Amino acid sequence: MPEVPTGELPPERSRAGRRNPTGTAAVRLRDATLSFGARTLWSGLDLDIAPGEFLAVLGPNGSGKTSLLRVLLGQQELDRGSAEIAGRPVKRGSTRIGYVPQQKAFDPGLPVRGRDLVGFGLDGHKWGLPLGGKNRRRTIDEALASVNASSYGDVPIGLLSGGEQQRLRIAQALITNPAVLLCDEPLLSLDIAHQRSVSELIDARRKASNAAVVFVTHEINPILDKVDRVLYLVDGQFRVGPPAEVMTSDVLTELYGTRIDVIHVGGRIVVVGAEDHGHHPTDVSHT
Repeated sequence: MPEVPTGELPPERSRAGRRNPTGTAAVRLRDATLSFGARTLWSGLDLDIAPGEFLAVLGPNGSGKTSLLRVLLGQQELDRGSAEIAGRPVKRGSTRIGYVPQQKAFDPGLPVRGRDLVGFGLDGHKWGLPLGGKNRRRTIDEALASVNASSYGDVPIGLLSGGEQQRLRIAQALITNPAVLLCDEPLLSLDIAHQRSVSELIDARRKASNAAVVFVTHEINPILDKVDRVLYLVDGQFRVGPPAEVMTSDVLTELYGTRIDVIHVGGRIVVVGAEDHGHHPTDVSHT
């Protein structure tokens, strides 16, 4: 079975159907190759992500999902190929990128307020003391309001729920109005209600700002109705395309090299068979 091709962005319209007058990709990878020792995570990856596009990155643990984000953040060099953000080579600390890290609990005694965490998105990548003044406070207030977090902006972050903390991380990531929003397992450890609210928030901000979203996840179902394309990574191989083309028994069977069944149940995707070959089913998608 041939790979699902990525191709080039049409000059007048993105893959997601949104206007893209310049044809400049929000993210562009050419012949991107990354290895750790003798193990190749992925090789020859050509990928254009359009402004406003929602790309889900799926695959088992160790397939290179988070490493891809590190490449785009300028924290990991490619072995071969190139990576660009909005037409420019990737660089560490770029304000053209917003980053939502994996959910981790804060110490309840941490003396950092919600607004302090959001403010790190303005100057956390710079040397020296944070900038002050009314403009900075107004920008932070607007960021808090944009994610419906104004009511707990002055609360210590360790006292907030996981969902509230993720809203603050999203506000921090979006405060510089980035061209690309990178999300590393942003739904991890959240209950279903908070998964839904965080997913809706990311999608709403994407639509409002036309930022591309690169969303690393083990579970596609909470975002299935928002995803334009999937990048699926397995054992050095990859497929790219709409969920209906990539999330199939034939494609995943070829990627895993063994029989994988993809079942659609009540609007959800269930993948079975991967757990028999060294991958837990939650590494793919689950009920």
